Amino acid sequence: MSTELKIVTARLHRVRMPLVHEFQTSSHRKAFLDHILVELEDASGAVGWGEIASSSDPYYAPETVESCWHIASQYLLPAILGRSWTHPGQLAAVWSKVRGNNFAKAGVDTAAWVLFAETQSMPLATVLGGTRTEVVAGVSLGIEPTIDDLLTQVANQVAAGYPRVKLKIAPGWDVEPVRAVRAAYPDLDLHVDANGIYTVDDLKLLRELDEFGLTMIEQPFAPRDLLTHAKLQRTIRTPVCLDESIETVDDLQTALELEALQVLNIKVSRMGGLTPAREAHDRAQAAGIPVWCGGMHEFGIGRLANVALSSLAGFTLPSDVSASEKYYARDVIEPAVVAVDGVVQVPEATGLGHVVDRALIEANTVAELALGPEQE
Repeated sequence: MSTELKIVTARLHRVRMPLVHEFQTSSHRKAFLDHILVELEDASGAVGWGEIASSSDPYYAPETVESCWHIASQYLLPAILGRSWTHPGQLAAVWSKVRGNNFAKAGVDTAAWVLFAETQSMPLATVLGGTRTEVVAGVSLGIEPTIDDLLTQVANQVAAGYPRVKLKIAPGWDVEPVRAVRAAYPDLDLHVDANGIYTVDDLKLLRELDEFGLTMIEQPFAPRDLLTHAKLQRTIRTPVCLDESIETVDDLQTALELEALQVLNIKVSRMGGLTPAREAHDRAQAAGIPVWCGGMHEFGIGRLANVALSSLAGFTLPSDVSASEKYYARDVIEPAVVAVDGVVQVPEATGLGHVVDRALIEANTVAELALGPEQE
């Protein structure tokens, strides 16, 4: 018999963490990240944590830290406070009138799943339906000042045991860096990610990447430009992977009908939480499309949610669940996420499976908000 849950207190913590190595994509460079941690507490005192891993700027997606704070505090959290539920999948219907804003939804949805796992005395991976005990991790490398700098970064990650390396590309930083990395590492599982920066005029250039035996070319064109993705996929052997294009399961179905992808990157944040991410996994698996879990440089809370999701059977490619130390000198969980020879263990303890470091969160909090009876 399902246990009825009721959230009595909800808190938001805007936390700022420095990156150990600055990261550049086709749109911007970042040295630190502000993410919003969501804390939900039910009447029994059980707590679930989630992470809103939106960017500070509207380059990857329309949302920002400020917009997510507004949506979570004014719409999502008030909608679920004091409401009875028995499964986290029920909460999406509560805020269904809120269009888009998937990053904000993802943090609240994840916190609800973690709270549910805590009250069931089960690991998050188990309540999601995961079966893997370990997840193969890959790393994502940004655009570097020189090719030599890039080769140094690749060497560091290969030495750390990661079996897959993703390279960010952009016009002027594409064929030659890829050529150099492939020459140095002929057998490395290598793929590239453009974050949608190219256009139909770049089809010929992108076809040149086909010679390098890449695992995939990720999101070469703008999110809504599925037709050009399909055109590229028809003319290259390398699988096209979609990321930003797939915000909903309906988007995935459209892309499948157009044959615009052969691989899917599932990001919890981009899709609005673990609930729709799991549904996308199921739909892709039924269509024979391999999936992997992409990341948004999450702190440990969001990283552990990604690990739990990646324990599902359809996640057959290395996922962006690399060790905490690649991004943060100290993470908001204890112990930190660790990768041994490129493999991360799926936690077996209840909920997230790691302890949330409240002291570190408080020390790095730049804004906070509490909602509940005691705040009225």
